[in-house]
Parts: sequence; structure tokens; C-alpha cells
Amino acid sequence: MRFTASVRTALLAGVAGIALPTSAFAQAAVDPAEPNGDQDSFEQQADSATGNTIVVTATKREQTLQDVPVAVSVTTAETIERAQIRDIQDLSSLVPSLRVTTLQSSANTNFIIRGFGNGANNAGIEPSVGVFVDGVYRSRTAAQISDLPDVQRVEVLRGPQSTLFGKNASAGVISIVTKKPEFDFGGSVEASYGNFDAMVGKALITGPVTDSIAMSLAAGINKRDGYLRDLGTGNRTNDRDRWFVRGQALFENGGPLSVRLIGDYDKIDEICCGVINVQPSAATAAVRAVGGEVNTPEQIYDGIVYSNFDSTNDIENWGISGQVDYELGAVTLTSITSYRESHAITNQDSDFTSADLIGRKFDDIGLETFTQELRVSGEIGDRIGFLVGGYYFDEKVDQKSEIFFGEDFRPYADLLIRGASGNAFNVDLVEATISGLTGENYIGQFFLPGQGLDEAYGLDNEAYSLFGQVDIDIVDGLTLTLGANYTKDKKAITTNVTSSDVFSGLDLQDIGQTAIFQQGLATQVGGLLGLGRPATAAEIGAFAGANPAGFAAVQSGVQAYAEANAANPAVNPLLALRPLQFLPPFLNLPNSVEDGKTNDSDWSYTARLAYDLTPTLNVYASYATGFKASSFNLSRDSRPLASDIPALGQAGLITPNLTTGSRFAGPEESTVYELGIKGNWRYASANLTVFQQTIDGFQSNIFTGTGFALANAGEQETFGVEFDGLVRPTDSLSLNVAFTYLDAKYNSFTNSSIGDLSGFQVAGVPELSATFGAQWDKEINANGDRLIVRGDYHYESDTQISQGLPGYYDGDQEAAMAAARPFRRQVDDVNASITYAMDMGLEFTLWGRNLLNDRYLLSLFDSVAQAGSISSYPNQPRTYGGTVKFRF
Repeated sequence: MRFTASVRTALLAGVAGIALPTSAFAQAAVDPAEPNGDQDSFEQQADSATGNTIVVTATKREQTLQDVPVAVSVTTAETIERAQIRDIQDLSSLVPSLRVTTLQSSANTNFIIRGFGNGANNAGIEPSVGVFVDGVYRSRTAAQISDLPDVQRVEVLRGPQSTLFGKNASAGVISIVTKKPEFDFGGSVEASYGNFDAMVGKALITGPVTDSIAMSLAAGINKRDGYLRDLGTGNRTNDRDRWFVRGQALFENGGPLSVRLIGDYDKIDEICCGVINVQPSAATAAVRAVGGEVNTPEQIYDGIVYSNFDSTNDIENWGISGQVDYELGAVTLTSITSYRESHAITNQDSDFTSADLIGRKFDDIGLETFTQELRVSGEIGDRIGFLVGGYYFDEKVDQKSEIFFGEDFRPYADLLIRGASGNAFNVDLVEATISGLTGENYIGQFFLPGQGLDEAYGLDNEAYSLFGQVDIDIVDGLTLTLGANYTKDKKAITTNVTSSDVFSGLDLQDIGQTAIFQQGLATQVGGLLGLGRPATAAEIGAFAGANPAGFAAVQSGVQAYAEANAANPAVNPLLALRPLQFLPPFLNLPNSVEDGKTNDSDWSYTARLAYDLTPTLNVYASYATGFKASSFNLSRDSRPLASDIPALGQAGLITPNLTTGSRFAGPEESTVYELGIKGNWRYASANLTVFQQTIDGFQSNIFTGTGFALANAGEQETFGVEFDGLVRPTDSLSLNVAFTYLDAKYNSFTNSSIGDLSGFQVAGVPELSATFGAQWDKEINANGDRLIVRGDYHYESDTQISQGLPGYYDGDQEAAMAAARPFRRQVDDVNASITYAMDMGLEFTLWGRNLLNDRYLLSLFDSVAQAGSISSYPNQPRTYGGTVKFRF
């Protein structure tokens, strides 16, 4: 369904009407302007508040959600607890503008805001959505998916945030704020049990050490059987087996100095992630012919997958950080220092069948990250607030990878060769033919177990930013905000990749040219001799000796024909075997042509005008830009730019079967124009945002069936409307709604992996996403015990999952797009919980997520080395269980 301009206008008008207060909006939300004898400070009020009274730090200064003129969604600790949000992935059911998916492994989580986002599956590609935990940037997804410990709130900032958050915030920011240690002794302990034998335990203890030092310690464990049965290994996959520990120390003595130290460690050891086949092909028959198996299309949602070994994920993250705040009158100095390490070891059965085709797909990725932020904030007089600062980022990535053929790959390749050649060839005949043409012995050398790639990559990234923002109260109620950020980003990579895949190292065009020449020469000489058949080598030699001039003329003509037709599949039958050259020789970096370095710099800006229409209703208009630095392709798919090929040829660096175009992607720059209105009344709150957002040079990373194609899209544009509101008809009942409308398209994308996508809608971005929630919280007896019932429904409109499949693209864009067209997704996700909370601190909760067991596909991609076959990751089925928690 497409919305016309007139429909958009009507939609906006309708939403604007919703945002205005009516008699139905009867909320009991806390008003920070009113005295409250049970709370000592505005900050304490805000911690337990709802709606737009929540305190956020979206602009790196504490403000209520009502007062901050930024499009931000906030999920509080209570909502996280009642909705059984176990990790960041679950947040997408509460924030319609956010999509979170885990695909290739437990270490690969992709965040998308307003239809923009990238970064999973490749350590060289930083995300477009920045994730921060207590002000510390988490640069890669392996460090972002730990179970949420002692969380106070999660802020999702929508749209470019580079002015205050620097690079890699071109699409938005997820900011997780945890609870500080408290000077009153307390804590909590909880245990959960659910289906799939899920067991979760968490504990938190906090209290004073001295009058000026408080500490807290949180720990948790999360275990669950996999929800997919692997009939190849006999085990389950997509399980949970992770734990964490997190300690904090806080120094506060009532003076100007405050110091907060945080240390954390988490570990993941899981089997993940299962892939299903959604469309078989002739290659599927070949898999079965060598003894392998894949699921049938009828079994897509039966929880069945096939592998010949478990895809393991061994991941650990740890880090330390320190924040120091010092108040000098109206000015506050802040320093945030952090050091983090992340180490992910994975081994995946990447053919996703029970045949031993890919015997090993191993990755060992280590990251070391140091960050330092210094900032000064304060006020000048009564009308000017300011924030200025600097940020330094230094990261080192070391990656070792291996991909090797398994025992079944040679017989599998034999079947593919027979099919590609119409049974004119088999693997033995190909080896014999090529041996005869080249003079080398290739008998028994193709597609052997253990052949493949040994890979090593290193990336050094150093960046710094200088930023500032000023808020000027022009008149009472009217505030002008101006901000700027200058970022300098340098990257340098080194690679050491060697291929032992013998067949992939052959130049089939050159070898085929030799075959065409030899066949043509024999045919021509045979004709001249009147033999009625091709001449033998001896006959050709005799003809050349008897008639040198004639032989030279024949030889020249045949050579010209062979050169002209070597690239013609109708004449050179060996070209049909090129799709089996999966792991060709790699051109390493740096070399004499490519230095393996990028050096980017950019200015990002913010300009915003906010006006208080009434004490309860604010409006704002803003313009902002964002920046993401160049990204390198740290994988076997890294290939030089086409513009470098002539120089590489002159330097003698061209390797056999060298392709072009996916070495790195240049910077992406985003721009957003935004109008917003925020209302906060005693009985309700509502926020409405209308925006037009574009990203120039969006870094697209698409799986092609044998690897990833990294490229810059010319321009992606999204028009959108976002609304969220809360109303409390009674003191016990609260109702909330949030929805997002997105119209996303490519204004230009000429070099996509399936051809020119300029003018096409962006697949995978639903037009309408919505969440409807309700919570009833009622004191039920004289003891102060409460009954809390919560439910929410998350909806995403029907959308095509993938733009198209590169495996179907051979210059025919329609074929590539048609292959993906039948596969669509609609989300209808229902979650609920009921809690009996005793006044003495004991709570009992029954909960369920995806209660309707709504099943859909998360992604779509060409099956690995299985032409014409299509694979996908399925979503998580229904989960449910019970939790006991004690607060003290």
C-alpha cells in the first residue's frame, strides 16, 4: 500500500489531533513542578515517572523527555522488567522505529533505525547506529548484546546524532543508562524458568562502603535449549548460554567532585545460528545425492535445520570505564575514559546442510578499544547554555579466518560440473583436459578436503572529534540550538590471505583460449589436407614443415579467432565452470598500488528552534547532519576498485580471476529535516515527529551466495512520521501507543549487486510499524500487595524482505528481483505478563513473548554455493515462563 501526498496530509492532521489533550486523557503522571513529600528531588521523581517526565541524557545533559527537543524513545527499567526484555534484540517490540536482528552468529547483531543501519557480519564495517553504555561507545555488535544488567533506562535517539556522538551515529544512537550505586543498602535477586528449559538468574546488591563511597555488584546467567532441532548433528541450535558480572563504585561526598568507576565481563558459549532453506533447486538435489539433507519448504517453521557440525560461538567481552564530574559553579567538567576488549571465536557450518561441503568456516576476531571524552557544560547568564568537548577513539582489530572444503565437496562439485556442462564433463575429465592443455598435472587435485583460504586481517583505526553546542533563550519560551562537530578518522589495514583452492587459481578463459586454438588449428589443417577430420599433432607438424608460409597464415587466423572467442561461453565451454571457482587467489594489502589506508574528515551540524506554545506543549524544528567514516571489507570478498586495475596490471599484481569493486566503501553522510511536537499534561503525554532523512553513500553490504558485496549506495531517502503517546484513565491503568510510518526509497544506487536500484523502494522497511500497550497496576489488599498486568502488541505491515537475490543476477535485474518477490514478512507479535508483587519485596510473574507464535523470515539470501536455492533465518517462536524476584 502506497500513501499519496494527500493521504500523507490527512495522516499528519489526524495524528496532530491525537496529540492534543482531550477529556479522555486522564493521567496521573508526576508533574516535576509540584511538590511531593515522598520524593526528595526532581531526579528521584523522574526515576519513577512515566511519559514525558522521564529524565533523559539524549543531549548529554539531564532533561526531561518533554523538554529535550530530540526524537527519542525511552524504555524504563520497569517496562524492561514487566515486558521481560532479555537483551537489546527484544527492544524492537517496544520501539517501532527500531529493528534489531541477530543473524550469522551470536556476535552479529544489526541495528536499524528509521530504515537505516548496517554493520553486522564484517568486523571492518562499523555500525551506522551507535550503541553507548553509560556514555561509553561499543564499537561492534559482539559487545552490545549482553543481557541488560541493572538498567535504569534505554534511550533510542532517532536520526543523525553525529554532532554530539561523533562518527558512526549517522542513523541514530542507542544509549543504555544503568543504575548508579546507592548509599542505602539494597538489591534484588531473581530466577526465571521457561519453555525450552530456559533458566535465568540475576542478582544485584548495592550499598555504602563509607559515607562518600557506594558500590554495586550485578551478575546474571542465561541458559536455554535451542528452539531449532538440528537433524544433522542431533543437537539443538539457537540456544542461550551466557553470563555476566558487573561492578561499580561511586564517590560522592556532597562536594563538587563525583567519580564513577565501572568494570564488566560477559561470556557467551552458544550454538547459533540455524538457517532454513525456503526454496530448493537443482543444487539441493546434488546435496541430497552426496548424502546431505536440507529441510523442505513445508518444514520452514517446524523448527528443523540440518548441519554436519554445530556452529559454535565462543565470545567474551570485558571493559573498564571511569567518569569524573567536577562542578565549578555554573560549569561542570566531565571526563569519560574507557578500555574494552572483545574476542569472538566462531566456527560455522556455512553451507547449512548436513553434507560435509564446507568443512570449516572459522573466525577468530579480537578488538581492543580505547576512548577518551572530555567536555565542559554550563550556563552563561540566564539565557545561554553550552557544551563543548573533545573525543578520542583508538581501536585495533585482529582477525584470523579459515574456510576449507569438506569431504563431500569433490563429489558435490562433480555433480555441479555435470549439470553445468550437460554431462559433457565430470571432475575427472576436467582435470585430465586441463592437465593436457597446460602441461601441468591436475589429476586428483580439484576440490579436495582441506583446500580453501587461510586469512589474516588487521585494522588500525584512530579518530578524534571536537564538538560544541549552544542553547540560546532568545525570549522566554523560544530557544535556538546550534551545534557542530569536526571528526577526523584514519584507518589502515593489512591482509595476509593465501588460497589453496587449486581449481579457483586457474584462468579458465586463458586455458579455454588454448583449447580453442588447438582445436581450430587441427580442424583447419585437417581440412587443408583433405582428411575429413581434425589433423593429429604429427600431421600438423608435417604440414608446418612442408608449407611454413601457409601454416603461419593458418596459425595467425586461428589465433585471432581464439582470442576473439575466449570470453564467449558458446565457444569456450570451460567458462561454464567459473561459478565453481569459489576461493580464488587474493590480492593482499598494502601493495604498490593500494596503500590500504583511508583518511576522512567531516563537519556535522545541528540547528534547532524550539518553542513552548504553552507550559504543557512544545514544538521544535531542526536540521542535522551525520557522518560515518569509510569502512573496509575484512573478508575474502575484498577486491580492488576497477579504477586501480590498469595500475595493478602495470605493476604485475593481477591475480587469476581477480574481480573488482568491494575493497572498501567511502564515507556516508546523512541529513535530516525534522518537525516535532511534545505534550505533557497531568493525565497524558504525546510526541509527534515528521521528518525527511537522507543518507548519501549509504554503505550497503549484501550477501551474494558466496560472499559479501560492499558498496556505497548513491542516496537513500526516507519520509517518516513517528508518534508515541501515554494516557492513564485511572491511577491504576496506563495505555500507550507508538507508531512509525516510513516511505523509504533509493534516489540513486546504480552499482548495487543486482543492478541499478535508483527509484526503487527499499526492501525490508515496513511502511507502518506500531506498538499498543496497556498496564494495570492495582493495590489489592491492606498489606499493600499489588497485582500488575501488562500486555503489548507489536505490528509491522506486510513488506518484501529482500530487494533481490544477487545469485539470480547475470545482467537481468528483473530475474534477480523476481526471485525475491514471493517472500514477504508481516509481524503480529503479542507479549504479556502478570505479576503479584508483595509489599515485603517478593514478586511472582508469569510471562510470555510472541504468544500467538507468529512466524516469519528475518532475512533472505542466496544459499551458499547452491545456485538457485534460497535460504533464510527464522524468527524466534513463542516463549513463556515464570519469574520469582525478591527486592531488599
